[in-house]
Amino acid sequence: MRRKSRRPASPLPQRLGVEPVHLRLPLEGPWPTVREHLVERLPAVPAERIDAALRDGEIVGEHGPVAPDEPFRPGAHLWFHRDLPVEVPVPFDLVVLHRDEHLVIVDKPHFLATTPRGRHVTETALSRLRHTLGLPELSPAHRLDRLTAGLAMFIVRPEERGAYQTLFRDRLVRKEYQAIAPYDPELSLPRTVRSHIVKERGVIAAQELDAPPNSESRIELLEPRDGLARYRLLPLSGRTHQLRLHMSGLGLPILGDPVYPVVLTEPAPDDFRRPLQLLATVVEFTDPLTGRERRFESRRTLAAWTDPQGWSEGSGGGSRPRP
Repeated sequence: MRRKSRRPASPLPQRLGVEPVHLRLPLEGPWPTVREHLVERLPAVPAERIDAALRDGEIVGEHGPVAPDEPFRPGAHLWFHRDLPVEVPVPFDLVVLHRDEHLVIVDKPHFLATTPRGRHVTETALSRLRHTLGLPELSPAHRLDRLTAGLAMFIVRPEERGAYQTLFRDRLVRKEYQAIAPYDPELSLPRTVRSHIVKERGVIAAQELDAPPNSESRIELLEPRDGLARYRLLPLSGRTHQLRLHMSGLGLPILGDPVYPVVLTEPAPDDFRRPLQLLATVVEFTDPLTGRERRFESRRTLAAWTDPQGWSEGSGGGSRPRP
């Protein structure tokens, strides 16, 4: 069997915590120059932008900048920084709770994506941390929804990614959440909810199908007040939107949810009012490298509980770290 060749290290550094794009040219093709191949390969990028990047030395190979008339070289490696989208800054702090040689644990605010995806690139936890902490090889151990606040875990060393990511894959991490939702005195709690959840790429809402369960959540009532309640949510699996879907299915949609039970018009990019009242509060596991028991707790509180009037008026600010 032919062994796959390793990708050479990028000659370009990250920009604001974002990796440069890497391309490998085909092993054969009709293009006389690199430029002609790029124009065909990148139809969403105007030819004039490619010409400018080549002229300004922004596209580099293993031996330096690629010239505008450089001949096509089969199998050559190229790197360049893509033009970053214009993003509205998320005006909430990303708080580092713990940092050592293995892990970085953060208390993520609402509206900040965990990793770059779609229109969220630099305004993500991963990009911010790589840039501000000077850790270009930092990687996520798991993903927390952009609308959910609370604990997110990142891995410092590439060679240790597998050990920590396997914990989440094998459900060896105990995760605990809190949510604010309507109170139903007729609903018997605690209870365990199981269903079969599917989430199609490009479709905003997940769906529950009549099939064998692939998701499980325990729902506990912490305290009711004024028609609302604070709940503890314990996901025993990790499907996308699982807790939001299970709470909505019980007739208890989480406050601020723009998707469940009904998909609403997406708010403007700079609308940070009334965020989803869901908070990842606890992460607990046995460290696969040291054998130590690890437990981390969020310092945030949910505004719909601590400042219900401010949250309802759209000035609650989502979740706030406790002093």
